[in-house]
Amino acid sequence: MKYDIRYKPAFATIFLTLQPGEQIFAEAGAMASMSGKVAMDTGFFGGLIPGLLKAFLGGESLFLNEFTNKTQSPQEIVLTQSSMGDIVQTQLNGGSLCLQPGAYIAHTKGIKVDLQWAGFASWFSGEGLFKLKLSGNGMIFFGAYGGLSEKNVTDSFVVDSGHLVAYEPGIKLNVGLSGSMMGSLTSGEGFVNKLEGSGKIYLQSRSMGGLVKFLKPKL
Repeated sequence: MKYDIRYKPAFATIFLTLQPGEQIFAEAGAMASMSGKVAMDTGFFGGLIPGLLKAFLGGESLFLNEFTNKTQSPQEIVLTQSSMGDIVQTQLNGGSLCLQPGAYIAHTKGIKVDLQWAGFASWFSGEGLFKLKLSGNGMIFFGAYGGLSEKNVTDSFVVDSGHLVAYEPGIKLNVGLSGSMMGSLTSGEGFVNKLEGSGKIYLQSRSMGGLVKFLKPKL
């Protein structure tokens, strides 16, 4: 499967070329355009009950679209996300990756999508009780609000709430004050995610929560 992510980093869009027999799974609403000969089927995200759990606990769409090239020639499909920002493709080779609510866009065959308990610390920091956990062998596409950066964590790392997009399961999330009680209140940082362990993380340069706080007094 060939892909090209264009218009990076502010308006990243995925241009895919499906070879005969290939298919891509994408969240409902992610398709921007496609060849008229691409077959599309829609179902619950992993089944009715798993789909409901992913929608209400994982922050994702209840439905999942399956796009298949049933012809004998290459066909094109364009996928995007609702927020302005960058998109990343990563290849899983038997590994796993946890995504924050709203980050998932699409995956190829061979990837299994589950819910993983993130803990009360994640919920307290505004990141939700559950994360999507993608594992197996295949490609996954996910996006962010703003630019995306990749970092390897080997010990401990602090991330402001709303900026963590994805992380490997070897990373443990804890919540805490950014500094002293007075310093946390006056600095505007408040609570932060304190990451422990070893693994790869992905960060977004902007926070949707920060945008809401900026716009709220103006509305």
